[in-house]
Amino acid sequence: MHIHTLAALLLPLGSQAIDIISSNDDGWAEINIRELYSALTDAGHSVVISAPAENESGSGSDTGTPTVLTEECEFDSCPVGSPAYGYNASEPRFNYVNSYPATAMQYGIDTLGPKFFDDSAPALAVTGPNVGTNLGLVVLFSGTVGAAVSAAASGIPAIAFSGDTGSQTAWDVSPVPLYSQVYAELATNLTDHLVASGTPYLPDDIWLNVNFPAVDDDTCNSADQFSFVLSRIYTAIPLISGDDVETCGTDRLPTETEVIDTAGCYVSVSVGKTDKLDADATLQAVVLDKLSDLLVCLP
Repeated sequence: MHIHTLAALLLPLGSQAIDIISSNDDGWAEINIRELYSALTDAGHSVVISAPAENESGSGSDTGTPTVLTEECEFDSCPVGSPAYGYNASEPRFNYVNSYPATAMQYGIDTLGPKFFDDSAPALAVTGPNVGTNLGLVVLFSGTVGAAVSAAASGIPAIAFSGDTGSQTAWDVSPVPLYSQVYAELATNLTDHLVASGTPYLPDDIWLNVNFPAVDDDTCNSADQFSFVLSRIYTAIPLISGDDVETCGTDRLPTETEVIDTAGCYVSVSVGKTDKLDADATLQAVVLDKLSDLLVCLP
């Protein structure tokens, strides 16, 4: 059984198909974004990719006017001289923008959304899975996060996914790396739980930062081995950081790094604001309630 087929078996009861815009900072032809597209589509969602033509890792929330390609797209996915905006001839839902992730996300929301979603805005934005984790201060510089924050600031609930395992890999590699399949499965699982929780999927100006731990052949090698843990992005500063939502017997959530570094297969789920700082306890509580049947406590 292909791992994407397993997605339908793991969906929460009552989940519904929605319109999703997808982006990243690793480029439109990187394997992870294509695998996530397949997993979400197999789960019944209507998905459109709007991602940079090239690897734009570390670009944060930068924006810029898209330009004609002066060199080939990554992995030779489009030739020199290609237009600033383009798509795959055999799959028009795969779109590139020759600019930054945040710009690609806005193009997806403003232009591609109405085209593919019956003149409607996307219901949700997802970014990644990023090649490499986006933990703590790295969040400030991540283009994958920047694209998610751009969507949240435009009124679209957003999730940024990142994974510890992997390297820049072309969309047509065969066989598809195990980590890419597992991360796509996990991202779809969380997405469907959030959708099943009902609208609004997230409070205004809120996004989720989700980090997957390493995948290898011996441990953490299938989606059903992973557990999701509510976390915070940054280490709390005494007398400055307010309390977190009370859960697991404490009012202080573990950091993303603590979750990822815990032995086992634990995924961190942090609640961020559009200023890329941690949300307060009230907003964390909304997410805790929505994902309560998915979240566990660290051992």
